[in-house]
Amino acid sequence: MINKFNSFILLGCILCITLSCQRHEEKYHNITDKINALSKAYEGTSISSEAYIHVPTIEITEGAETFLIPERKGQITSYACTECHTQPLKEMQSSSSSKKAHWDIKINHANQNTMECITCHNSSDMDNLKSLTGKSIDFNRSYQLCSQCHSGQFKDWKGGAHGKSAGGWSSPRAALTCVNCHNPHKPHIAPRWPVRYNTQKIKERD
Repeated sequence: MINKFNSFILLGCILCITLSCQRHEEKYHNITDKINALSKAYEGTSISSEAYIHVPTIEITEGAETFLIPERKGQITSYACTECHTQPLKEMQSSSSSKKAHWDIKINHANQNTMECITCHNSSDMDNLKSLTGKSIDFNRSYQLCSQCHSGQFKDWKGGAHGKSAGGWSSPRAALTCVNCHNPHKPHIAPRWPVRYNTQKIKERD
């Protein structure tokens, strides 16, 4: 009788442990394995500043703030745009022989009544962006385009409260721009596991 009772107890414990592991850790052995597995499926924009530490910078002054930002045009593989855009955009779109390099890009920024390609891109001067009022904006200063709608974030960014630093806070301060963290066509940053959460701490303890 005692042996049968002990067997039931043992079986019950094994069942509880099994169900508990499946419920709390799902198919992962531990939280570290879960972080590593789910991070592989992340398709958002990297928001690490490490890649920009040695990138050439330019000095900008916005209001009372003067600081450095990464030089962007040198990082765009196909810049200048007019190397390919030798015809007006309408002619290129109607030509069957034209290369459709960007026409697969889907805008997930605002609805189509608010924004389309030529809201930001200058169809008569492809080497520059354009403001809502038609003013030319250099690609290196694309943050001026973003600031038209995102004025609160722009104010915080100038002071260093929004965005990431590309170096220390000692003068001259260097900061990443909007497009270094956000994809301008799809600016929402997808949720992700922190890069250094647990996994890095475990490596440091080894």
